[in-house]
Amino acid sequence: MDSSVLQCAGTIEWTDQQKKVIKRTKYALVTVKLLRNEFRELVLSLESGKAVHKFYLNDVSIHKKFIAEGKATINFPKNNVVVMLSNAPSAQLVPFLKTLFVKITSKKQSPKVKLREQLLSEKPHKLDEISPVNSKDINRLKTDVHLREKILIDLQMKKKRAREDQTNQSAKKQTLLNLINNSKLTAEQEEVLKAATSKRNIFFTGSAGTGKSHLLRIIISALPPDETVATASTGAAACLIGGITLHSFTGIGGGNVTLQKGTELASRPYVAQNWRRCKYLIIDEISMVDGDYFEVIEHIARKVRKNEEPFGGIKLILCGDFLQLPPVNKNSKAKFCFQTAAWTRCKLQCFNLKQVHRQKDTIFISILNSIRVGRVTDEIIKQLKATSLNNLEKEGIVPTQLCCKTAEAQQINDSKLRQLEGKEYKFVAVDSHSEKVLDEQTPVVKTLVLKVGSQVMLLKNIHVSDGLVNGARGIVISFTRDDLPVVQFRSGMKRIVGKEKWVVKGSGGSVMTRIQIPLRLAWAFSIHKSQGLTLDCVEMSLSGIFEAGQAYVALSRAQSMDSLCVRDFDSKHVWANPDVIKFYKQMDFHANATKLHALGKRL
Repeated sequence: MDSSVLQCAGTIEWTDQQKKVIKRTKYALVTVKLLRNEFRELVLSLESGKAVHKFYLNDVSIHKKFIAEGKATINFPKNNVVVMLSNAPSAQLVPFLKTLFVKITSKKQSPKVKLREQLLSEKPHKLDEISPVNSKDINRLKTDVHLREKILIDLQMKKKRAREDQTNQSAKKQTLLNLINNSKLTAEQEEVLKAATSKRNIFFTGSAGTGKSHLLRIIISALPPDETVATASTGAAACLIGGITLHSFTGIGGGNVTLQKGTELASRPYVAQNWRRCKYLIIDEISMVDGDYFEVIEHIARKVRKNEEPFGGIKLILCGDFLQLPPVNKNSKAKFCFQTAAWTRCKLQCFNLKQVHRQKDTIFISILNSIRVGRVTDEIIKQLKATSLNNLEKEGIVPTQLCCKTAEAQQINDSKLRQLEGKEYKFVAVDSHSEKVLDEQTPVVKTLVLKVGSQVMLLKNIHVSDGLVNGARGIVISFTRDDLPVVQFRSGMKRIVGKEKWVVKGSGGSVMTRIQIPLRLAWAFSIHKSQGLTLDCVEMSLSGIFEAGQAYVALSRAQSMDSLCVRDFDSKHVWANPDVIKFYKQMDFHANATKLHALGKRL
């Protein structure tokens, strides 16, 4: 991707000396380029059709508070011009602004060319694309301490900046080194990303730990934000990708509704507007969406958008693993989405990610792949039973027990907390909206009670390089004067854990927030709640398994055999849904056939 070119919506405002707008021009699609003339002066060019605007980048200020929403403003105070960029894919906007900033701040001090020489120049209007940011640009920045600090501070959120400045200076060095680096993708992930930004409907799947959520976040960043709706079947999954729940977007709730009732609910003005504005619909954890519900929303999309193409012409990007937890339907037997006529009509291009990133042990990966499809050999039974001898306690941190039911996990946590002596510290979240909605869509509880000795789990990435990531285990060892918990983590880090903010998008474009300590009691966790987490020490009993794929989800939370303890493994606890097995075999067959057809040469 060329970081010196950007396509998005744009508005140019010309103002008078009092900053009153005297002229405004809007473009639904504009190509923004960073150029350089023969005198090495930087130029910002905006092109839309025959309209071309050029501004010299001599003295500019960049405002990017809403960069995550695809918006940025470039102010040219000497020219009394303001350029406002919007609906820009953040995967393009961020590198573009980084390149702009680096080129401006690291430019060489070339001698000023006199006006007469400029006028007599043979090519006074020649403009060339700027060269990519290279090591020389970065080295020039590194030599200036003031500029280095300016870059590091500019790239961090204000709230996190103060904490990182006080606790870990290495984070700043990491930011500088990774200034221009984009997220690394494997070849198979690149293939999915390319398909996601094409015109095809796609579905990508893969076993636990193949980076589906990571890839999905990159896909979201590559699409125009004003036209893209990121959803998930559960609130926790929606929070991980910065989206909303599917039933919030559809406007028909999450229960069973008839086609007629669903269409009436979705035809309400503010709901219908969201449907009509959407061009890309992302659904994470599609495996947990009931097939009947999928049929209803596909019908609604066609009726509300007045377009008889599948999903009313919306491009679908679906993600999930049907071999993990199945959909829940309280009124009837659940049906998978791939078993519906709507799925067939959408003509999805399917991808199956194979490369596992969560686990590095090839033997453990092989065991998990077998468990995933319901295959258990005598050797697998022997190896998993051997884990019952693992002693996972480390520095007072005991392994998390995975339970088959949420109520059982809650009971264990409450009981263990009561057994601890000492003062209780209560942390009540600060919510902007309904507690019930935020309980569903964020991983943190409204009221958190801790004591010294509490076993806790971190629920947000706060310092990845030090192992302080979502799912990291620790124990509360003390409290500060401000009553903040001090946690000793299994990675060896000791950390004061302050409050963090979770931002959740509402169906009408509203933003809901919850501010809370990013911890949860972790003596026990339900298998359902653990989906998507990576646990660094986990213990489980699988005797209460009641769903296909449940054992696989539990086992795949562990990073390795050494961090796992299965107390009573029995092969009868492992099985996979035969309909899903059949679907995956057909999917892989068609995918391989397509690749062979594309690569083969006809003689």
